[in-house]
Amino acid sequence: MCSENIVLIGFMGSGKSSVGRLLSKKSGRYFLDADTLIESAQGKAISSIFEKYGEEYFRELEKESARWMAECVKGSIISTGGGMPLVVERLHDIGKVVYLKLPFEKILERISPEERAKRPLFQDIEKAKNLFNLREKIYEEQAQITVNANHPLETVVDEILLKCDDI
Repeated sequence: MCSENIVLIGFMGSGKSSVGRLLSKKSGRYFLDADTLIESAQGKAISSIFEKYGEEYFRELEKESARWMAECVKGSIISTGGGMPLVVERLHDIGKVVYLKLPFEKILERISPEERAKRPLFQDIEKAKNLFNLREKIYEEQAQITVNANHPLETVVDEILLKCDDI
């Protein structure tokens, strides 16, 4: 198995976790969700971290987890939080960066109102749309590979495997 990681980036609801799990299964690599890693280390849900300590504190935790992943994680599929590419300038130090590109309207279709309620930055749809527009440029700058995530899960995963066949 190759030692380079595949790092999935994209907005909330773009499919990073779903794609990551199937990609892990099909490629024989481990799957690591950066948000789950932070929750485990802190013993708190991300929404609780935001509520108690604020977004700036959470972004520092993302930077810390990125440093750890760059040093310690090899041969894995990594799903980042939607904001990690904003605070970690060199995601490619962790692995091959794949942007799961999906229009905001499709993201809204995918995320149920119950799921939106769990996401601190999705409480106001207009603010979430503005955040999406801001982040999209950063995702495109960080990405080494961009994949249209508006396809069935299997298709997205197969395209990633095809485009990452050199790692």
